[in-house]
Amino acid sequence: MVGTSSYSSSSCASFGSFDDISTVKLCSTVKFVCSYGGRILPRYPDAKLRYIGGENRVLSVDRSIPFSELQMKMGQMCGWNAVNLRCQLPTEDLDALVSITSDEDLANLIEEYDLASRDRQMPLKIRAFLHPTPLKSPKSANPAPIPASVKGKSPLRKPDHAVANRCMGQIASPARFSVRSGNYGGRHWFPGHKVHEIPAAPYRHLIHHGNYWQ
Repeated sequence: MVGTSSYSSSSCASFGSFDDISTVKLCSTVKFVCSYGGRILPRYPDAKLRYIGGENRVLSVDRSIPFSELQMKMGQMCGWNAVNLRCQLPTEDLDALVSITSDEDLANLIEEYDLASRDRQMPLKIRAFLHPTPLKSPKSANPAPIPASVKGKSPLRKPDHAVANRCMGQIASPARFSVRSGNYGGRHWFPGHKVHEIPAAPYRHLIHHGNYWQ
Protein backbone atom coordinates (compact mmCIF):
# COMPACT_ATOMS: atom_id res chain seq x y z
CA MET A 1 0.00 0.00 0.00
CA VAL A 2 1.38 3.34 -1.00
CA GLY A 3 1.24 6.03 1.63
CA THR A 4 0.17 9.60 1.11
CA SER A 5 2.63 12.22 0.05
CA SER A 6 3.14 15.79 1.11
CA TYR A 7 5.47 18.60 0.19
CA SER A 8 6.48 21.98 1.44
CA SER A 9 7.95 24.82 -0.55
CA SER A 10 10.72 27.30 0.07
CA SER A 11 12.42 29.79 -2.20
CA CYS A 12 16.14 30.54 -2.01
CA ALA A 13 18.86 31.87 -4.24
CA SER A 14 21.31 28.99 -3.75
CA PHE A 15 21.32 25.50 -2.31
CA GLY A 16 24.62 23.75 -1.69
CA SER A 17 25.97 20.76 0.20
CA PHE A 18 24.05 18.22 2.25
CA ASP A 19 25.14 19.91 5.46
CA ASP A 20 22.86 22.81 4.53
CA ILE A 21 19.79 20.54 4.32
CA SER A 22 17.84 19.76 7.48
CA THR A 23 17.25 16.07 8.18
CA VAL A 24 14.32 14.13 9.56
CA LYS A 25 14.01 10.98 11.60
CA LEU A 26 14.25 7.70 9.66
CA CYS A 27 10.83 6.15 9.07
CA SER A 28 8.80 4.41 6.39
CA THR A 29 8.90 7.52 4.22
CA VAL A 30 11.66 9.20 2.27
CA LYS A 31 11.97 12.88 1.49
CA PHE A 32 13.18 14.51 -1.69
CA VAL A 33 14.50 18.05 -1.87
CA CYS A 34 13.24 18.93 -5.35
CA SER A 35 14.85 21.83 -7.21
CA TYR A 36 13.45 23.11 -10.50
CA GLY A 37 13.36 26.27 -12.56
CA GLY A 38 16.98 27.27 -11.80
CA ARG A 39 20.47 26.45 -13.03
CA ILE A 40 23.63 24.83 -11.69
CA LEU A 41 26.41 27.43 -11.79
CA PRO A 42 29.87 27.85 -10.20
CA ARG A 43 29.96 30.06 -7.15
CA TYR A 44 32.34 33.00 -6.87
CA PRO A 45 35.16 32.96 -5.74
CA ASP A 46 35.77 29.22 -5.06
CA ALA A 47 33.95 28.03 -8.24
CA LYS A 48 32.03 25.42 -6.27
CA LEU A 49 28.81 24.40 -7.98
CA ARG A 50 25.54 25.71 -6.57
CA TYR A 51 21.93 25.61 -7.72
CA ILE A 52 20.99 29.21 -8.43
CA GLY A 53 17.43 30.51 -8.60
CA GLY A 54 14.29 28.51 -9.16
CA GLU A 55 12.21 26.76 -6.51
CA ASN A 56 13.11 24.20 -3.84
CA ARG A 57 10.39 21.98 -2.39
CA VAL A 58 10.46 19.00 -0.04
CA LEU A 59 8.37 16.03 -1.20
CA SER A 60 7.65 13.23 1.30
CA VAL A 61 6.58 9.87 -0.15
CA ASP A 62 6.34 6.26 0.96
CA ARG A 63 9.57 4.31 0.69
CA SER A 64 7.95 1.69 -1.55
CA ILE A 65 6.47 4.15 -4.05
CA PRO A 66 6.81 3.09 -7.71
CA PHE A 67 8.86 5.33 -9.95
CA SER A 68 5.92 6.10 -12.24
CA GLU A 69 3.87 7.40 -9.31
CA LEU A 70 6.80 9.41 -7.96
CA GLN A 71 7.28 10.97 -11.38
CA MET A 72 3.58 11.86 -11.54
CA LYS A 73 3.63 13.50 -8.09
CA MET A 74 6.70 15.53 -8.98
CA GLY A 75 5.05 16.67 -12.19
CA GLN A 76 1.96 17.80 -10.26
CA MET A 77 4.16 19.69 -7.83
CA CYS A 78 5.92 21.55 -10.66
CA GLY A 79 2.86 21.99 -12.84
CA TRP A 80 4.30 19.88 -15.66
CA ASN A 81 2.79 16.94 -17.49
CA ALA A 82 5.98 14.89 -17.15
CA VAL A 83 9.40 15.42 -15.60
CA ASN A 84 12.93 14.13 -16.01
CA LEU A 85 14.47 13.24 -12.66
CA ARG A 86 18.18 13.52 -11.90
CA CYS A 87 19.55 13.05 -8.41
CA GLN A 88 22.77 13.79 -6.56
CA LEU A 89 24.50 10.87 -4.88
CA PRO A 90 25.52 11.38 -1.23
CA THR A 91 29.25 11.24 -2.00
CA GLU A 92 29.22 13.19 -5.29
CA ASP A 93 29.07 16.84 -6.27
CA LEU A 94 26.54 18.54 -8.52
CA ASP A 95 28.62 17.76 -11.61
CA ALA A 96 27.87 14.01 -11.30
CA LEU A 97 24.10 13.67 -11.27
CA VAL A 98 22.45 10.33 -12.03
CA SER A 99 19.26 9.91 -14.06
CA ILE A 100 16.41 7.97 -12.45
CA THR A 101 14.22 6.26 -15.05
CA SER A 102 12.94 3.02 -13.47
CA ASP A 103 11.94 1.31 -10.23
CA GLU A 104 15.39 -0.30 -10.04
CA ASP A 105 17.14 3.08 -10.30
CA LEU A 106 14.91 4.47 -7.56
CA ALA A 107 15.57 1.49 -5.25
CA ASN A 108 19.34 1.81 -5.74
CA LEU A 109 19.17 5.55 -5.03
CA ILE A 110 17.30 5.04 -1.75
CA GLU A 111 19.80 2.34 -0.76
CA GLU A 112 22.73 4.71 -1.38
CA TYR A 113 21.17 7.31 0.92
CA ASP A 114 20.43 4.69 3.58
CA LEU A 115 24.09 3.65 3.58
CA ALA A 116 25.24 7.26 3.81
CA SER A 117 22.92 7.81 6.80
CA ARG A 118 24.17 4.86 8.90
CA ASP A 119 26.52 6.98 11.01
CA ARG A 120 24.01 9.78 11.37
CA GLN A 121 21.30 10.18 13.90
CA MET A 122 18.93 11.31 11.17
CA PRO A 123 18.73 10.28 7.51
CA LEU A 124 19.68 12.49 4.62
CA LYS A 125 17.15 13.92 2.24
CA ILE A 126 17.50 12.91 -1.38
CA ARG A 127 18.57 15.82 -3.54
CA ALA A 128 16.59 15.82 -6.80
CA PHE A 129 16.66 18.12 -9.83
CA LEU A 130 13.59 18.22 -12.05
CA HIS A 131 13.35 19.19 -15.70
CA PRO A 132 10.32 19.16 -18.01
CA THR A 133 10.21 16.34 -20.51
CA PRO A 134 10.75 17.77 -24.03
CA LEU A 135 7.89 17.32 -26.46
CA LYS A 136 8.45 14.79 -29.21
CA SER A 137 8.58 16.26 -32.68
CA PRO A 138 5.84 14.96 -35.00
CA LYS A 139 6.95 12.36 -37.49
CA SER A 140 7.48 13.63 -40.97
CA ALA A 141 4.59 12.80 -43.26
CA ASN A 142 5.28 10.11 -45.84
CA PRO A 143 5.25 11.31 -49.44
CA ALA A 144 2.07 10.62 -51.37
CA PRO A 145 2.27 7.35 -53.34
CA ILE A 146 2.57 7.52 -57.11
CA PRO A 147 -0.71 6.51 -58.81
CA ALA A 148 -0.59 3.18 -60.59
CA SER A 149 -1.74 4.84 -63.82
CA VAL A 150 1.43 6.96 -63.88
CA LYS A 151 3.88 4.17 -63.10
CA GLY A 152 5.75 2.78 -66.09
CA LYS A 153 4.98 5.70 -68.37
CA SER A 154 7.78 7.47 -70.20
CA PRO A 155 8.41 11.10 -69.28
CA LEU A 156 6.35 13.69 -71.09
CA ARG A 157 7.80 15.04 -74.34
CA LYS A 158 7.37 18.49 -75.70
CA PRO A 159 5.53 18.85 -79.06
CA ASP A 160 7.68 18.86 -82.18
CA HIS A 161 6.69 22.42 -83.06
CA ALA A 162 7.93 23.61 -79.66
CA VAL A 163 11.31 22.01 -80.34
CA ALA A 164 11.41 23.57 -83.80
CA ASN A 165 10.61 27.01 -82.43
CA ARG A 166 13.33 26.66 -79.84
CA CYS A 167 15.87 25.69 -82.52
CA MET A 168 14.85 28.57 -84.78
CA GLY A 169 15.21 30.99 -81.88
CA GLN A 170 18.80 29.89 -81.42
CA ILE A 171 19.81 30.76 -85.03
CA ALA A 172 21.54 34.12 -85.09
CA SER A 173 19.99 36.82 -87.28
CA PRO A 174 22.04 37.76 -90.38
CA ALA A 175 24.56 40.51 -89.95
CA ARG A 176 23.65 43.93 -91.28
CA PHE A 177 26.12 45.91 -93.40
CA SER A 178 25.98 49.64 -94.11
CA VAL A 179 25.73 50.64 -97.77
CA ARG A 180 27.54 53.68 -99.00
CA SER A 181 26.81 55.61 -102.20
CA GLY A 182 29.20 54.93 -105.00
CA ASN A 183 29.71 53.54 -108.42
CA TYR A 184 30.30 49.85 -108.76
CA GLY A 185 30.33 48.25 -112.15
CA GLY A 186 28.40 51.10 -113.75
CA ARG A 187 25.65 50.97 -111.13
CA HIS A 188 25.02 53.58 -108.48
CA TRP A 189 24.44 52.54 -104.88
CA PHE A 190 22.56 54.82 -102.48
CA PRO A 191 21.95 54.50 -98.81
CA GLY A 192 18.53 53.20 -97.86
CA HIS A 193 17.95 51.41 -101.18
CA LYS A 194 17.77 47.67 -101.34
CA VAL A 195 20.09 45.95 -103.74
CA HIS A 196 18.71 43.10 -105.78
CA GLU A 197 21.46 40.65 -106.50
CA ILE A 198 21.46 38.74 -109.77
CA PRO A 199 22.19 35.12 -109.10
CA ALA A 200 25.48 34.05 -110.54
CA ALA A 201 25.67 31.50 -113.29
CA PRO A 202 26.20 27.98 -112.09
CA TYR A 203 29.74 26.73 -112.07
CA ARG A 204 30.88 24.30 -114.70
CA HIS A 205 33.25 21.54 -113.81
CA LEU A 206 35.77 20.64 -116.54
CA ILE A 207 37.46 17.28 -116.55
CA HIS A 208 40.68 16.83 -118.48
CA HIS A 209 40.70 13.75 -120.70
CA GLY A 210 44.01 13.38 -122.40
CA ASN A 211 44.34 16.17 -124.97
CA TYR A 212 41.08 17.98 -124.36
CA TRP A 213 38.75 19.29 -121.60
CA GLN A 214 35.26 18.00 -121.19
